[in-house]
Amino acid sequence: MHDSSWIETLSRLLLVAMFPFSAFDKLLDWGAAMKQAGSSFLPGAPVLVVTATALELAAPVCIVLDWHARVAALLLALFCIVTALLYHPFWRQGDFWTRGNSVARAQFWDFTKNFGLAGGLFLVALGAGLAPLV
Repeated sequence: MHDSSWIETLSRLLLVAMFPFSAFDKLLDWGAAMKQAGSSFLPGAPVLVVTATALELAAPVCIVLDWHARVAALLLALFCIVTALLYHPFWRQGDFWTRGNSVARAQFWDFTKNFGLAGGLFLVALGAGLAPLV
């Protein structure tokens, strides 16, 4: 049997790699981030953006370094679900079945991506390790 900890570390890195980029995007285009945060019923767009940015920067580091990884993964999973429901409401668009560009389909893929990420993050939060291949 060989040490597979590097595979688990790489898996965690791949799972969370997009979050720091999302945080930097918020910092680089603060206006767009504020507009998106203000598009839901939740008040306090500046607090929401700052909190999201901090979570997207800190949680991936915790997860990759396996330092309070389960708590960080749980918070990031819940963040993914909340953002999917609040900011990717594909069902509100009327163009899902329209040929060509569709706002609804773009929102749908972001919605499903967030739930897929949440699933992987829940596995980390539950402490699921690597399973044998056979």
